[in-house]
Amino acid sequence: MKKNILLAVIPLLLVSCSQKITRDMQYPKMYEEKPVSIVIMPPINQTQHVEAKDYFYTTMFAPLCEKGYYVFSPLLTMELFQSESAYDAEQFIEADLSQFRNVLGADAAMFTIIKSWKRYFSPNGKITPPPKRNNIGGKLTVDVEYILRSTKTNETLYRREGNIKVDTSVSGGGGGVFGALVNLAATAISTATTDKVIAGRRCTAYVLSDMPVGKYDTELYGKDQKLPAGKSFVKATVK
Repeated sequence: MKKNILLAVIPLLLVSCSQKITRDMQYPKMYEEKPVSIVIMPPINQTQHVEAKDYFYTTMFAPLCEKGYYVFSPLLTMELFQSESAYDAEQFIEADLSQFRNVLGADAAMFTIIKSWKRYFSPNGKITPPPKRNNIGGKLTVDVEYILRSTKTNETLYRREGNIKVDTSVSGGGGGVFGALVNLAATAISTATTDKVIAGRRCTAYVLSDMPVGKYDTELYGKDQKLPAGKSFVKATVK
């Protein structure tokens, strides 16, 4: 009898293991509430790079807009947060968010936690930590967690973390010592720019790639429920 029951259960287990997790299964509350507008909260910075909070904040705007949401201007909301003593998002990440709905009309608030922000320089293809006070880097590794919470129900609608390595190295200066110096200088310029803008956008775009789209994405809105959802933690290299 027990053997027959076991034989009957095994196929069910195999089927369930082979099923892909879809977006409506992973993020059901996104489809229930259907948020339209998002306010970006100041990032919670857990790193030693104090400047990461401000410049990463501005990089969130474009990727969320591209996902089909109305996103409140980071510059205007930052002024509001500072004037209302709301610059530290730590005090709101688990608190009642109704005030952001009442004042701004936002349907949801996007929180980010910057857990790591590391630069690496790669001479001759070998990755090593850069010397102190040196901003040159061939690779930048960012670990950020994204949490979207409803301002209506305070529920978490979307949550995903990414450990993203951004390749900022530049090649094309030719061979020899001169070519190496050209590549080194180009990489320094590239990394200086990428640190502040491009890396943040690339990280956000990659991690939020499985986030259900908003109503301003006229092609996929209401049609992406059965698309595959990603893992809650993703690790990748992007260029």
